[in-house]
Amino acid sequence: MKELLEEIKKCRVCEDCLKDGVNPVVAASETSKIVIIGQAPGRIVHNTSIPWNDKSGDNLRNWLQIDKTTFYDVTKIALMPMGFCFPGTGKTGDLPPRPECAPLWHEKVLKLMPNVELILLIGQYSQRYYLGEKNKSTLTETVRNFENYLPRYFPLPHPSPRNNIWQAKNEWFQEIVLLELRKKIKAILD
Repeated sequence: MKELLEEIKKCRVCEDCLKDGVNPVVAASETSKIVIIGQAPGRIVHNTSIPWNDKSGDNLRNWLQIDKTTFYDVTKIALMPMGFCFPGTGKTGDLPPRPECAPLWHEKVLKLMPNVELILLIGQYSQRYYLGEKNKSTLTETVRNFENYLPRYFPLPHPSPRNNIWQAKNEWFQEIVLLELRKKIKAILD
Protein backbone atom coordinates (compact mmCIF):
# COMPACT_ATOMS: atom_id res chain seq x y z
CA MET A 1 0.00 0.00 0.00
CA LYS A 2 2.79 2.41 0.87
CA GLU A 3 4.28 2.12 -2.63
CA LEU A 4 0.87 2.64 -4.27
CA LEU A 5 0.14 5.73 -2.17
CA GLU A 6 3.56 7.14 -3.13
CA GLU A 7 2.77 6.46 -6.79
CA ILE A 8 -0.57 8.28 -6.42
CA LYS A 9 1.16 11.25 -4.77
CA LYS A 10 3.39 11.53 -7.86
CA CYS A 11 0.46 11.34 -10.31
CA ARG A 12 0.35 14.15 -12.87
CA VAL A 13 -2.28 12.75 -15.27
CA CYS A 14 -4.57 15.79 -15.14
CA GLU A 15 -2.02 18.43 -14.18
CA ASP A 16 -2.87 20.54 -17.23
CA CYS A 17 -6.52 20.73 -16.08
CA LEU A 18 -5.83 21.84 -12.50
CA LYS A 19 -5.43 25.60 -12.16
CA ASP A 20 -4.37 25.27 -8.48
CA GLY A 21 -1.83 22.53 -9.15
CA VAL A 22 -1.56 18.86 -8.33
CA ASN A 23 -1.86 17.61 -4.76
CA PRO A 24 -3.44 14.14 -4.57
CA VAL A 25 -5.07 13.62 -1.15
CA VAL A 26 -5.85 10.05 -0.09
CA ALA A 27 -5.35 8.09 3.14
CA ALA A 28 -5.56 4.30 3.38
CA SER A 29 -4.09 1.20 4.99
CA GLU A 30 -4.21 -2.53 4.34
CA THR A 31 -6.17 -2.85 7.60
CA SER A 32 -8.83 -0.20 6.90
CA LYS A 33 -12.32 -1.51 7.70
CA ILE A 34 -14.35 1.43 6.43
CA VAL A 35 -13.74 3.39 3.22
CA ILE A 36 -15.19 6.86 2.80
CA ILE A 37 -15.39 7.83 -0.85
CA GLY A 38 -16.14 11.51 -1.24
CA GLN A 39 -16.11 13.88 -4.20
CA ALA A 40 -12.80 15.76 -4.34
CA PRO A 41 -10.70 17.84 -1.96
CA GLY A 42 -11.80 21.42 -1.44
CA ARG A 43 -9.43 24.36 -1.29
CA ILE A 44 -8.72 23.96 2.46
CA VAL A 45 -7.92 20.27 2.02
CA HIS A 46 -5.77 21.08 -1.02
CA ASN A 47 -3.80 23.59 1.05
CA THR A 48 -3.39 21.36 4.14
CA SER A 49 -3.23 17.90 2.49
CA ILE A 50 -5.56 16.63 5.26
CA PRO A 51 -8.72 14.92 3.94
CA TRP A 52 -12.05 16.29 5.18
CA ASN A 53 -10.23 19.10 7.03
CA ASP A 54 -13.12 21.55 6.68
CA LYS A 55 -16.74 22.20 7.71
CA SER A 56 -17.92 19.27 5.60
CA GLY A 57 -15.53 17.02 7.50
CA ASP A 58 -16.84 18.34 10.81
CA ASN A 59 -20.39 17.55 9.69
CA LEU A 60 -19.39 14.08 8.47
CA ARG A 61 -17.69 13.23 11.76
CA ASN A 62 -20.82 14.43 13.56
CA TRP A 63 -22.98 12.21 11.34
CA LEU A 64 -20.74 9.24 12.15
CA GLN A 65 -20.41 10.25 15.82
CA ILE A 66 -16.66 9.67 15.80
CA ASP A 67 -13.82 11.93 16.87
CA LYS A 68 -10.94 13.17 14.72
CA THR A 69 -8.51 10.65 16.18
CA THR A 70 -10.67 7.73 15.07
CA PHE A 71 -11.59 9.38 11.77
CA TYR A 72 -7.95 9.86 10.79
CA ASP A 73 -6.79 6.42 11.97
CA VAL A 74 -6.11 4.75 8.60
CA THR A 75 -5.92 1.36 10.25
CA LYS A 76 -9.68 1.79 10.71
CA ILE A 77 -10.87 4.28 8.09
CA ALA A 78 -9.62 4.98 4.56
CA LEU A 79 -10.40 8.34 2.97
CA MET A 80 -10.48 8.23 -0.83
CA PRO A 81 -12.19 10.85 -3.01
CA MET A 82 -13.43 10.29 -6.55
CA GLY A 83 -10.93 12.90 -7.71
CA PHE A 84 -7.75 13.05 -5.61
CA CYS A 85 -6.90 16.69 -6.41
CA PHE A 86 -8.78 19.95 -5.90
CA PRO A 87 -10.60 20.49 -9.22
CA GLY A 88 -10.91 24.26 -8.85
CA THR A 89 -13.82 26.59 -8.29
CA GLY A 90 -16.75 27.15 -10.62
CA LYS A 91 -19.66 29.60 -10.61
CA THR A 92 -21.63 27.86 -7.85
CA GLY A 93 -18.90 26.07 -5.89
CA ASP A 94 -16.13 23.59 -6.49
CA LEU A 95 -15.93 21.95 -9.90
CA PRO A 96 -16.76 18.24 -10.24
CA PRO A 97 -14.00 15.74 -9.45
CA ARG A 98 -11.67 14.98 -12.33
CA PRO A 99 -12.93 11.82 -14.08
CA GLU A 100 -9.47 10.27 -14.50
CA CYS A 101 -8.76 9.34 -10.86
CA ALA A 102 -11.36 6.72 -9.98
CA PRO A 103 -10.78 4.46 -13.03
CA LEU A 104 -7.02 4.88 -12.69
CA TRP A 105 -6.59 4.32 -8.93
CA HIS A 106 -9.65 3.12 -7.01
CA GLU A 107 -9.55 -0.56 -7.88
CA LYS A 108 -5.82 -0.73 -7.12
CA VAL A 109 -6.33 0.83 -3.67
CA LEU A 110 -9.40 -1.27 -2.80
CA LYS A 111 -7.63 -4.51 -3.80
CA LEU A 112 -5.04 -3.82 -1.10
CA MET A 113 -7.71 -3.48 1.63
CA PRO A 114 -9.10 -7.00 2.25
CA ASN A 115 -10.69 -6.09 5.60
CA VAL A 116 -13.16 -3.50 4.28
CA GLU A 117 -16.61 -4.07 5.75
CA LEU A 118 -18.37 -0.92 4.55
CA ILE A 119 -17.90 1.73 1.88
CA LEU A 120 -19.61 5.09 2.41
CA LEU A 121 -20.51 6.71 -0.89
CA ILE A 122 -20.66 10.45 -0.30
CA GLY A 123 -22.54 12.37 -2.98
CA GLN A 124 -23.76 11.65 -6.47
CA TYR A 125 -20.37 11.15 -8.17
CA SER A 126 -19.36 8.15 -6.06
CA GLN A 127 -22.89 6.76 -6.10
CA ARG A 128 -23.11 6.87 -9.89
CA TYR A 129 -19.68 5.28 -10.25
CA TYR A 130 -20.12 2.47 -7.73
CA LEU A 131 -23.85 1.75 -7.86
CA GLY A 132 -24.17 1.97 -11.64
CA GLU A 133 -27.64 0.93 -12.80
CA LYS A 134 -28.75 0.33 -9.20
CA ASN A 135 -28.39 4.05 -8.51
CA LYS A 136 -31.79 5.77 -8.28
CA SER A 137 -32.72 8.75 -10.45
CA THR A 138 -31.99 11.25 -7.65
CA LEU A 139 -29.55 11.38 -4.78
CA THR A 140 -32.51 11.71 -2.39
CA GLU A 141 -34.01 8.44 -3.60
CA THR A 142 -30.66 6.68 -3.50
CA VAL A 143 -30.06 7.76 0.10
CA ARG A 144 -33.66 7.00 1.11
CA ASN A 145 -33.17 3.45 -0.20
CA PHE A 146 -29.77 2.94 1.47
CA GLU A 147 -30.74 -0.54 2.68
CA ASN A 148 -30.80 -1.78 -0.94
CA TYR A 149 -27.03 -1.27 -1.15
CA LEU A 150 -26.00 -2.91 2.10
CA PRO A 151 -23.92 -4.65 3.29
CA ARG A 152 -21.19 -3.30 0.96
CA TYR A 153 -22.24 0.30 0.30
CA PHE A 154 -23.94 3.04 2.30
CA PRO A 155 -24.92 6.08 0.17
CA LEU A 156 -25.04 9.51 1.81
CA PRO A 157 -25.51 13.10 0.67
CA HIS A 158 -22.53 15.40 0.82
CA PRO A 159 -22.15 16.81 4.36
CA SER A 160 -21.53 20.32 3.07
CA PRO A 161 -23.22 23.09 5.07
CA ARG A 162 -24.85 23.96 1.72
CA ASN A 163 -26.95 20.80 2.14
CA ASN A 164 -28.56 21.94 5.40
CA ILE A 165 -31.70 22.88 3.43
CA TRP A 166 -31.84 19.37 1.95
CA GLN A 167 -31.56 17.88 5.45
CA ALA A 168 -34.35 20.14 6.75
CA LYS A 169 -36.63 18.98 3.91
CA ASN A 170 -35.77 15.32 4.46
CA GLU A 171 -36.23 14.69 8.18
CA TRP A 172 -36.10 10.94 7.60
CA PHE A 173 -32.37 11.32 6.94
CA GLN A 174 -31.64 12.22 10.59
CA GLU A 175 -34.33 9.96 12.03
CA ILE A 176 -33.65 6.79 10.03
CA VAL A 177 -30.52 6.92 7.88
CA LEU A 178 -28.10 8.44 10.38
CA LEU A 179 -29.29 6.17 13.19
CA GLU A 180 -28.62 3.09 11.06
CA LEU A 181 -25.30 4.50 9.85
CA ARG A 182 -24.11 5.12 13.42
CA LYS A 183 -25.04 1.59 14.46
CA LYS A 184 -23.06 0.12 11.57
CA ILE A 185 -20.02 2.33 12.18
CA LYS A 186 -20.00 1.52 15.91
CA ALA A 187 -20.33 -2.22 15.26
CA ILE A 188 -17.40 -2.18 12.82
CA LEU A 189 -15.11 -0.02 14.96
CA ASP A 190 -15.83 -1.74 18.32
